[in-house]
Amino acid sequence: MEGLRHLIGTSKTKPLKPTVNSLRVFKSAAEISNMRKAGQASGRGYTEAMRQSFNKEKDLAAFLEYQFKIRGCDSSAYVPVVAGGENALSIHYVRNDDVLSDDQLVLVDAGGEYGGYITDITRTWPVSGKFSGPQKDLYEAILKVQRSCVSLCREDANLSLDKLHEIAEQGLRDQLKQLGFNMSGRALEALFPHHLGHYIGLDVHDSPGYPRTGHLRAGQCITIEPGLYVPDDDRWPEHFRGIGIRIEDSVCIQEETPLILTTEAPKEVVDIEALRKA
Repeated sequence: MEGLRHLIGTSKTKPLKPTVNSLRVFKSAAEISNMRKAGQASGRGYTEAMRQSFNKEKDLAAFLEYQFKIRGCDSSAYVPVVAGGENALSIHYVRNDDVLSDDQLVLVDAGGEYGGYITDITRTWPVSGKFSGPQKDLYEAILKVQRSCVSLCREDANLSLDKLHEIAEQGLRDQLKQLGFNMSGRALEALFPHHLGHYIGLDVHDSPGYPRTGHLRAGQCITIEPGLYVPDDDRWPEHFRGIGIRIEDSVCIQEETPLILTTEAPKEVVDIEALRKA
């Protein structure tokens, strides 16, 4: 071991991780094709889940995993989050063992894997199939920001993931003020406590350590996932307390337009509500 330490200490060795990340973060056409297949199959699985009524988180989790596989995915890409009601306030809630009530929303963060490549999707919808007024207002505020950020996922926008996060923060702040939230101090940090997105590919958090400060370039694939999680606290408007919502798509950067890998998963209010009526 001493000889090995001496050899390494006197050579011009460099960590391999940054080099691997810089190669891995750019996807080939074949890699993107696998990710699109995973996104398409998973998105259709979400569509079918939204058509159904579930009484337990675990039943919804099992149904989605089944849907991913029968539609062509090899497996689930990661341990899913299926969080009803206030459980959605826990960002990485994975117990998935509570009951679901008709007056709640259910937040689902799940996706399938195809040919070694993953997709990452989050959707939030009403257990009953119909949004309440406050649920709809908060949901549409997040959706507006999410759509705007997705549209900027192109090389010619000259934006980094960190800059997109700042844009999302400002958008959410403006939307929340319109809904009557007091946004003084570090209010937004309490309501939106995670980053807007991360790189995806062979893993759900791909190319770990690759900086989010550089301009996004064609061939890079990321998530866009704004969310709001309103604690049961007197600081916030009463009718929004206990609601947790996140909307997430997997997106590949192209030169002039984003390629949304998960477009089959419904996210418009009218589409979600229509599925239960069908």
